[in-house]
Amino acid sequence: MKMNIAHKSKSYMIPEYSLTGDLLSFLTCNLQYRYQNKGTLPPSKPVQRWFGEFIHGVMEEAYLQWECGDKRFPWDWKSDIRPIEDMIDIKLQVGGLYPYDEDLFYSLLNSDLEIEDLNEHDHKKLASARAEKAINIWGPHLFPLIDSTELLIKGIRKMPNFDKNISRSNYYGINGVVDVLSSIKINRNFNQSNLDNYNNMIIEFLKKDPDFKKHVDSACGDEYEIIIDYKGMKRPPLKSVNKFNNQWENHKQQVLTYSWLRSCQEDAKPIFAGIIFYLNELVPSKEDLVLIQEEIVNDLCDDAIDYGRFSRDVDLIINWQEDDKVPELSDEFKIARSIRIINIDDDEIKESLEKFDNVVFNIESSLIKEIKGCKIQDAWKGESDERTCNACDFKTFCKNNSVKTKDFKIP
Repeated sequence: MKMNIAHKSKSYMIPEYSLTGDLLSFLTCNLQYRYQNKGTLPPSKPVQRWFGEFIHGVMEEAYLQWECGDKRFPWDWKSDIRPIEDMIDIKLQVGGLYPYDEDLFYSLLNSDLEIEDLNEHDHKKLASARAEKAINIWGPHLFPLIDSTELLIKGIRKMPNFDKNISRSNYYGINGVVDVLSSIKINRNFNQSNLDNYNNMIIEFLKKDPDFKKHVDSACGDEYEIIIDYKGMKRPPLKSVNKFNNQWENHKQQVLTYSWLRSCQEDAKPIFAGIIFYLNELVPSKEDLVLIQEEIVNDLCDDAIDYGRFSRDVDLIINWQEDDKVPELSDEFKIARSIRIINIDDDEIKESLEKFDNVVFNIESSLIKEIKGCKIQDAWKGESDERTCNACDFKTFCKNNSVKTKDFKIP
């Protein structure tokens, strides 16, 4: 008796790419992305990643507590904010993320101290100071607008330059997590129908944006959505000195892609704007001030801020020396630099998706080269700016490294 046994079909896999974990990481440095994301070799000192996760967690937990009834502002750091920080810090340490720089955060984990033992100076640690400012400055205006937080959105696109003999799949998936999705009702005279006439600073910024006003004037309905993203970093320059990684454009591309993903969902409303909060601007470090100073002097800043209006702050920054005490900048200046409004335009969304396709094509090409036997450093480019290379764990053996390591010695 003959029996025909069917062959097991070849497994079908659709590769998945995230906006932050893949797009932004790959654009920072292809080779570093290969080691950290594909090779699961995490950085030894992920300070920036720690702070990003920390500030996201603190803002989300603060919103949940506000939603449960704690509507008053300002919040006291020691009694209201510090317990949230400690809870988020414990969660991050369970996941292997630690604040390596002692000036960044004071952890109570594995310490004999309790919250009650902290004095009025402890919240001056950088991460705590930024968390306090983010909650007390933006919280009163942001929390009433929030419709949902940490919203996972997914989509699927055709694999660029698909070749059935080479490509791993004919489609690829995109996923991202929207930090905040706001659903707002507003009429063409900007009367805030769902905010009880609350004087909302975010709405005031939107009212001054000409592109946003065009969306409102041409809208058929009176309800729309805003996509909001937090960044634990300073505001990037418009004209990047880093030819490998233009963060200003990359962040815009990220929000535009979020907008496309959100528009594919059934319950989506028209999206009129994207907002990015650069929370480091509320409490800039000395390193941040050095970069801001360079950007102002070299005319690398974007034109969304009227720097002529903040001439006093600009003078303080330009005349500041690195060894001096950090200048007392005005709250208005820091707030203006911490918020960025992004126009949601169909043509720009299409362009951002094409750029994402190009990044996916480059990642897939490098993966296929490696699968076929190409050496890692030949399959992936190791190019980035000097600052990224200096902090990279792989600089001692990266043959494309732009930083001299001839003086490096193993202790």
